[in-house]
Amino acid sequence: MASDRVERRLAAVLAVDIAGYSRLMGIDEEGTLARLKATRKSLVDPAIASHRGRIVKTSGDGMLVEFASAVDAALCSIEVQRAMAAQNADVPQDARIEFRIGVHVGDIIIDEGDIFGDGVNIAARLEGIAEPGGVCMSDDAYRQVRGKVDITFEDCGVQILKNIAQPMRAWRTLIGNASGPAAPNRTSSAPGHKLALPEKPSIAVLPFQNMSGDPEQEYFADGMVEDVITALSRFTSLFVIARNSSFAYKGKSPDIRQVGRDLGVRYVLEGSVRKAASRLRITAQLIDAVSGAHVWADRFEGALQDIFALQDEVTEKVVVAIAPRVERAEMARAKRRPAGNTDAYDCYLRGLACIFPVTVESNEQALKLFTEATVLDPDYASAYGMAMFCHANRVGFGVAYATHEKFEVKRLLHVVMQKGNDDGVAFGQAGWASAYVLRDLSSAKPLIDRALELNPNLASAWTSSGWINLWLGHPQVAMAHLDRAVRLDPGSYTSTLMSARAHACFFLDRHEDALAQAEQQLHRNPVAHPALRIAVASAAFAGRHDTAHELAERLRSVDPAFSVSRLADYLGPYQQAAMVEKYREGLRRAGLPA
Repeated sequence: MASDRVERRLAAVLAVDIAGYSRLMGIDEEGTLARLKATRKSLVDPAIASHRGRIVKTSGDGMLVEFASAVDAALCSIEVQRAMAAQNADVPQDARIEFRIGVHVGDIIIDEGDIFGDGVNIAARLEGIAEPGGVCMSDDAYRQVRGKVDITFEDCGVQILKNIAQPMRAWRTLIGNASGPAAPNRTSSAPGHKLALPEKPSIAVLPFQNMSGDPEQEYFADGMVEDVITALSRFTSLFVIARNSSFAYKGKSPDIRQVGRDLGVRYVLEGSVRKAASRLRITAQLIDAVSGAHVWADRFEGALQDIFALQDEVTEKVVVAIAPRVERAEMARAKRRPAGNTDAYDCYLRGLACIFPVTVESNEQALKLFTEATVLDPDYASAYGMAMFCHANRVGFGVAYATHEKFEVKRLLHVVMQKGNDDGVAFGQAGWASAYVLRDLSSAKPLIDRALELNPNLASAWTSSGWINLWLGHPQVAMAHLDRAVRLDPGSYTSTLMSARAHACFFLDRHEDALAQAEQQLHRNPVAHPALRIAVASAAFAGRHDTAHELAERLRSVDPAFSVSRLADYLGPYQQAAMVEKYREGLRRAGLPA
């Protein structure tokens, strides 16, 4: 029927969000609300009205506005941001109200004055990747405004937007730098052009210098840098500057601190390529652009015969080296901040920092922090995944199987499936927790496979894959995947990874190796229940009877009610009865009660 037809129209949608809103409210709730109200009355609402916009709806920290013209939407967003920059000039950095704005032109659905559809969702996601004080525009919107407005645009390259099926090109406007006619493709690297640091750890990869004078090596170096940028972009925990912005520095020797200010990043990766006889030498170094300190440096060499294989090898090693280091540096930074001055990302980092080594106490503390992160940011998929990890740990600590943990894992799994479309951490941890707690390996394995598809350099996902293959009865495959996890992040040898390797060694009849892995974990956490169990069984099968009995006594002191018959409480995911029986036999040989 005609009355049931959905009303649609093409519109320019502007999404606005206040950067650091929760932090501002935590510092001065009443003052922030008063200043925001005054700003809307004097600056924002008049600008929207003058450009014929319609405020669709507002929230505490955001606004959705519809325009009939992309030009009007662009001019309004720039007018607002320039006025806000002037207003904030004399305001302390931590007290400034700064907007992030996303603009998109697309088809929308209208229902009782509200608007819905991809046109709205894309604008909101573009706002999410805009810098505080900046405007991020879709390629569709850019094509409508280029040459028609006195605004300078910078190509941000193709972006993968959360929960948006297809990647799309995005453009950002350079506030305050336009002069004369519009210059659509100009990239600014002028001194004084300063961007606020994103909430995520941010990195720019500069073009590597060709020290050989050989044009072929120029192509090699550029291709390698592009591969590094692409690989780093797969880490949802990182904010990575697009290629076009980084390559504006090609052929230059910029001051790294100035690069950090120009691009709004904390870390800069630079390097060089030099040809020596029939070999190539590549150097790379990661620099903290705020302090100028060197975070990491390394040198790589290889033969020229297979230049593309060398390019792949260097790309992998560079990414493997710097991604975990950046995360650990940010974790250390978060721990130094005052406890009351945190946002969702700070809570997440603090949770990661306190969870390893995993103990009952650290697990509870981390769970509290990950949960707090999801309250501050309900779309934080990684935090939901890590909360699932903590709930699964509760089961593995020797606590009787709890219905509450099963309920929480199911609930969080549903959330991850809704919010984690591009988040490898979320899917990897969700798969592991679902397999361990819900015992549904057929559903859990695709989650972990999806995590590795999203980011093949994610060590935690390879660890989860190791566990899932072990439970499916493939210890050889499991060990290969666990070795991959160690290679990807050798500096963060977690208890989960050590425990998995100990179990894989045990089922591969490498009992001495299994005992050594378990003892390494017990050195960090003497009361780790999984490590004690597998250490007892491994020592027994290795013929180390005194060690087996000693470890069995330690297990009983940690868990006085433990018995061989209770092993099923912990080994439920195992699909091969022979593997479980071997485990039981090891515990029986050590003298544990039936």
